[in-house]
Order: sequence, then structure tokens, then C-alpha cells
Amino acid sequence: MKIALPLIGGVAATLLTVAMLLTAGWVRPPIVGVQTGFRGTGQDQLISAQNQRLLKAANTLPDAIDKASSSGERATQAYKNVKVLTDLSTEEFNRVMVAITQWVSPDQGCAYCHNTENLADDGLYTKIVARRMLEMNRHINKTYTSHVADTGVTCYTCHRGQPVPSNIWFENPGARQAGGMSATNYGFGHPSKSNGATALPVNPLTPHLLGDDNLRVEGKTALPTVSGASIQQTEQSFSLMIHMSEELGVNCTFCHNSRNFSGWEESKPQRVVAWHGLDMLRELNAVYLETLNKTYPANRLGPLGDSPKANCATCHQGASKPLLGQSMAKDFPELGGKPAP
Repeated sequence: MKIALPLIGGVAATLLTVAMLLTAGWVRPPIVGVQTGFRGTGQDQLISAQNQRLLKAANTLPDAIDKASSSGERATQAYKNVKVLTDLSTEEFNRVMVAITQWVSPDQGCAYCHNTENLADDGLYTKIVARRMLEMNRHINKTYTSHVADTGVTCYTCHRGQPVPSNIWFENPGARQAGGMSATNYGFGHPSKSNGATALPVNPLTPHLLGDDNLRVEGKTALPTVSGASIQQTEQSFSLMIHMSEELGVNCTFCHNSRNFSGWEESKPQRVVAWHGLDMLRELNAVYLETLNKTYPANRLGPLGDSPKANCATCHQGASKPLLGQSMAKDFPELGGKPAP
């Protein structure tokens, strides 16, 4: 028996074509290829004018704040219970407080962290967290110049005018599965933001950005000669690489020469910067962020009771350089930034 299938034509075909274009993840042209490595190595980045406009709008800097004098009365003399910023003058200290309010809680104001009837009171958990974040900010600017260079970071780099940064993460408990002797799927097949909407493991962040699992899984010979990384380790590494690519708005060749992914001698300098960034995130998550677990109320913790943590997106937010490389830290030596020459 033959079944006659109606031909789709005219308006119907046009609508179907438009629907396919709108749902296929296309990027609006024009798209420009920018060579970022040695010719012939395929090290280039594809950039669309539309994405550039959106990035520029999303990375507008807040209004500048007048500089403060480092001389005169000390903050520890003017205020009680100053436990961080103890090296600042009162004027510098007040400037930082104004900046934090602008960067983190512009709507809530000082009351987001302080008891306005008694500024020395430590009753609000947000004040305890803010202290630790100030310590972390200074530590990044002074210790991790291998990653942030002289550009540095401020509270605004992550917060962007919000009390809670948009791009934080918690440990992922994974999807429910049958118990007993049923096999685990190791987090495969659950597309999410952390794995770039792929079928790769859904949680590459815990082993690599909180733990220090080895990322280097590629073999050095055509055929295996020794026991190497497992398939699960390899997939975890690939998942993290996808995460990094997505959150920086770049592809693999931003750091690697695709002819030899493992070779450092043929990679770009950005790969070294990224390596230091991974090292930095591991310390920040383990030493500064996860240790605040007992400070946060239950509603601020993840499904497994862990603290909010940072990943590449927390600072970068879709740009290869946070805030498109614009430095705010140079205007805030109070936060460990290196002043502009």
C-alpha cells in the first residue's frame, strides 16, 4: 500500500525554515574570525558583532569613586571591631564601604551587612562573609598576579551590583537512580550549564575546582603502554574544558594548538594563565568559600549542605577577560590592587 505524503510548500515551507533557524542555536552574522596564534595552526576565535555588543553592555563599569588619603586618623581609631582593613586610614576605610555598597548591595544599602544602630555588632552573617571576601579579594590581587596580572579584581568583578553573584555553584547530587546492584552512569547524559549542555559528566567542578584531580589525561603514545587515566577521569576533564570554553566565550584554540593539545611548547600563553587560574580557584574554594559553611543560614547552602563556590564564570561571565580587561583594582589599592603608573 502506498501512502501519499503532502508536499510542504509556500507559506508552510517558509514557516518551517524560519522555525528551524530560530531553534538551531544559530549566531546572527556577520561573524569575524580573528587570528590569535601562529599562522596555519588554526588558533583563531570567531566573534559576532551581536555578541560583542551584548558583552560590552554587560561589562559597563560603575561610577568612579573619588580617591582617599592614606594619611590621618586610622580606621581602627574611628571604629570599633575592625578586623580586616586594619591598615587603612578612616578616609580609605569609608571609601571601601561606599564602594562595597555600590558594588554589592545598592538597593539594600549598609543595612545588608550592618546593624545600623550598632555598626560594631557582628549579628548579621553577611558581615562575617563580607570580611572573609575582603581578605580573599586582597589575597587574589597580591598572590595571583600570574592569573589576574595588574588588572586585578574587586568585589564588583563577581557581584555586578547583586548581593549574591550570578555564577556560583554547589556540589551536584546527580540524578536519581535505581539502587542495589544497578550501575551508576557517573553523571553522564544530563546536560547542564556546568557541562556546556553536553552529555559529559554533570559535575566536573567538584573534582577539579574543589579537589585537585589530575586534568592531564591524554596519552603520549599512539597505543597505550602503561595504565593511564580511566574513561571516567577523561570525561571529567573534557567536561571541565567545555565549561571553561563556554564561560570565557572562547573555543579550545584560545589556549591549545589543536594539532597537539597536550604540548605546552605549541600552546598559547593563555594556557599558562588558565593553569594558574585553576590553581587559584582550588585555593579560593577550599580555603575561603567552603570554610564559611557554618556561617551561612540553611537557605544559602546547596542541596548537599555545602557553601556557594566560585568557578570560571563567577568572574569571567562570558568574556575571555573579566569586565573585558578593564581594571577597577588599579583605583583601589585598599583592596590590594596595583595602582596605575
